Amino acid sequence: MKIVDLYFDFMSPFAYLAASQLPRLAAKYEGRARFDLHAIDLIAARFKAGNNGPFNRDQPAKMKALMMDLNRWAKRYGVPFVFPKGLDTKRLNRGWIVAAARGRGDAFVQAAFDAVWGRGGDPASTELHAEVARACGLAPEELVTAIDSAEIVGAYDRENEAAQARGVFGVPIFLVDEQIYWGNDRIEFLEEYLDGSR
Repeated sequence: MKIVDLYFDFMSPFAYLAASQLPRLAAKYEGRARFDLHAIDLIAARFKAGNNGPFNRDQPAKMKALMMDLNRWAKRYGVPFVFPKGLDTKRLNRGWIVAAARGRGDAFVQAAFDAVWGRGGDPASTELHAEVARACGLAPEELVTAIDSAEIVGAYDRENEAAQARGVFGVPIFLVDEQIYWGNDRIEFLEEYLDGSR
């Protein structure tokens, strides 16, 4: 069985688009490929890789084109797209680690991305964290408290270090064998690779 590692940050709209395809991919490759998720700090990965240039949001011409593309992809995938109220996602990323440890990681990813990019919520909001917890069957108070625990902060730091050691420089990145697929628009290439590895 192939192990496909998917690196994401709830900050990324392209990771949102990629995550929207995970249920389809999991069903298509059931028994042949497993998708392991990894929540990381996109900005830290970018800086570690030497990408210290301006952010997309600080480049109006680029942002205009990106927003057009994002809306095109959302329409193609049949998912809503609403730019969120903020992009501070570190605590929400750590929330995924809490959920994954309780067997609710996949549900958390879908619920969190829907809340942030599907409905335009604030990823730094404790209310949003609680809402996502309820949506994936977790106790809100437990999740909100665990997010800031030394155990989870340490686990998140280790996840980031491991990703950076593998050369992860952005999100979403799918890694399988020695193949790198960066962006939701590379999913078709990923499928071609998995189909050819039967």
